[in-house]
Amino acid sequence: MRIHDLHPAPGSTTSKRRVGRGIAGKGGKTAGRGTKGQKARSKVSVGFEGGQLPLMQRIPKLRGFNNPFRVEYTAINLDDLERHEGDAVTPASLRKQGLAKKKGLIKVLGDGQLTRSLTVSADGFSKTAEAAITAAGGSVSVLPKPWAVRPPAAGNHLMNR
Repeated sequence: MRIHDLHPAPGSTTSKRRVGRGIAGKGGKTAGRGTKGQKARSKVSVGFEGGQLPLMQRIPKLRGFNNPFRVEYTAINLDDLERHEGDAVTPASLRKQGLAKKKGLIKVLGDGQLTRSLTVSADGFSKTAEAAITAAGGSVSVLPKPWAVRPPAAGNHLMNR
């Protein structure tokens, strides 16, 4: 069998009915649109509700809240530290070995097992990760944040009166 031998099954493809071809033809005169009214005449745009405010405009938009002071961390698990080469783990060494993104703060989480002693310095630690690192004979140091004082959000100065 070749590709030019392929055909659809008989009766599976039918041509679209051409309506509105005069009263002699099937589907003539009103052509399935009923009698009179706006929908029987020209086109009605999708979503038009007769002058009433359409549903898509009635639904509220821009819901939610984006905190401008949210601090996002790149998560590093104990399994990643186990794969790390060397005893001193820093954000720079994690990035160099491709275990962390190029930018952002790094937080060590406690998923996985750590079998060797490491000196880990990162921007944050979970309690389980800190316990696992110290239990394996390693040490933990939290790096200072890259900002000194977080400024208040715009407009919040009125709240302190």
